[in-house]
Amino acid sequence: MVVDVSGVGYDVFVPLSTFYGMGEPGAETALRIHTHVREDALQLFGFATALEQELFERLISVSGIGPKVALAVLSGIEPKELLRAIERGDLARLTAIPGVGKKTSERIVLELKDRLPRGSADAAPVAGDGDATPAPLQDDVISALVNLGYHRPLAEKAASSAVRVAPDAGFEHTLKQALRELAK
Repeated sequence: MVVDVSGVGYDVFVPLSTFYGMGEPGAETALRIHTHVREDALQLFGFATALEQELFERLISVSGIGPKVALAVLSGIEPKELLRAIERGDLARLTAIPGVGKKTSERIVLELKDRLPRGSADAAPVAGDGDATPAPLQDDVISALVNLGYHRPLAEKAASSAVRVAPDAGFEHTLKQALRELAK
């Protein structure tokens, strides 16, 4: 994407999760930027959240993974799901990401398992932890929105917002509220 900063356009590479969270062209936006310097290029990588940026920086520290592959990983899997896959050593989930083979996923798990971002347990709650009532409802609403064709990060944001608005509502009401959130 091209980000205009006081009349100067910067090419910024972003993962799909960040791209789909951006507004319409011309809308104001804020990104966390990682500047990658090589002998022949200066590249900017933008992220909507600190977690995405930290995961990107951890991924490029893995031998054999450059910024383009790290961006592909973040585009192919949500940050929280990536944390869970690394913690569990879920090679099947990692190899399902386009551009990531068996050896690359093994290196990611081996090199990052003990170096995940702080608070990753908080960032990636496991079902049954804490307040379990809205989790299944929220998961069902997210699944319905994804099946309707919405991108997963947008669906997660809308479902979370809908559950906050009416925490005791049923599935249909929560889905309608999430669709209203997406229409905004």
